[in-house]
Amino acid sequence: MKAVSVHEGELSVVDLPTPEPGPGQVLVAVTRSGICGSDLHARMHADASADVAAEVDYDRFMRRADHVVMGHEFTGTVAAYGPKCRRRWPVGTPVVALPVLQSEGQVDMTGLSERAPGGYAEYVLTQEAMTFEVPSHADPDHVAMTEPLAVAHHAVNRSEIGRKEVALVVGCGPIGLAVILMLKAAGVRTVVASDYSAGRRALAERCGADVVVDPAVRSPWDAYKRPATHLTSAPDYFGQGIDAMRMLRRVRWVPWKRVIRLAERAGQTPRGPVVFECVGVPGIIEDLVTHAPIRSRIIVVGVCMEPDTFRPTMAVNKELDLRFVFCYQPHEFHETLAMIADGRVDPSPLHTGTVGLDGVAQAFDDLAGAEHHAKILIDPRR
Repeated sequence: MKAVSVHEGELSVVDLPTPEPGPGQVLVAVTRSGICGSDLHARMHADASADVAAEVDYDRFMRRADHVVMGHEFTGTVAAYGPKCRRRWPVGTPVVALPVLQSEGQVDMTGLSERAPGGYAEYVLTQEAMTFEVPSHADPDHVAMTEPLAVAHHAVNRSEIGRKEVALVVGCGPIGLAVILMLKAAGVRTVVASDYSAGRRALAERCGADVVVDPAVRSPWDAYKRPATHLTSAPDYFGQGIDAMRMLRRVRWVPWKRVIRLAERAGQTPRGPVVFECVGVPGIIEDLVTHAPIRSRIIVVGVCMEPDTFRPTMAVNKELDLRFVFCYQPHEFHETLAMIADGRVDPSPLHTGTVGLDGVAQAFDDLAGAEHHAKILIDPRR
């Protein structure tokens, strides 16, 4: 089969043996594969990622010296089954799968390990237990984006955001745009998007952001109608508490403790927006901790590969929630597929180009420098 392999940062089209599915595995003929920002990073900085992965006992992450077929975002059709499969679908059935592969008791990350070649190829192996049938009417271009949208779906779930809360998305690259799509799919009424790039701001508008801000011109913290619960001043915060207690205790029969608990549940006590950090560069977390209103929730989706610092005392003083997210659960992946298939999520704004295998190297260069790109897909038979 034809595939694109990376070695020492160089991408090249190569001929490889078609993979043989092992026990519980499915051979999938790739229809589309997406280029992820983590692929761009792994191409040049795989060793740093591998070192971090090794600290959590995963020592099979790709390294620069390896020959790796990347691609963990893909869809295709069933081509063959390995032994011990239930053979759930006829050959030719469209499918999509979580990018993990189990062989001889070891688990590998598809497209990010030399032992599990990914979707930058004509064929890829999937785990039958992690593979899902795609409705026949679904567009392969859309289905190929199930994986990154599942990451965003998981981030929104982890945030526990309510529909009436304000969401602030910082960074409108592919993952930030995916978060915007999933926030609107969840019914969040006010989504503020912030990015220095005019091209990415335009994509954020297409994805449904209600307010789009150039932070060089206007602070995103001032770009929305701030609810009374969004407080940035400690004296205002304490003063509001004193005023509330004074009012509640004027009448002896008022169960003031119960009233406060009910107000907390209804979101009427001080709390800030839900902030999604989708940039992943040093200094962003500190900037958010500094500027976020009291009792905000900060969801870190962007992956920063360098050491970073922030002031815990500031986060403590504001009683901020800081949550980090990684990947998704299988049910979230399947829910994302269903949302794409039935039209609740339209990922077409993310799709900014399609190339064949011989265009992958140029696509990597384009994604690294062009602000109008979000997601370039690979059609291996183009």
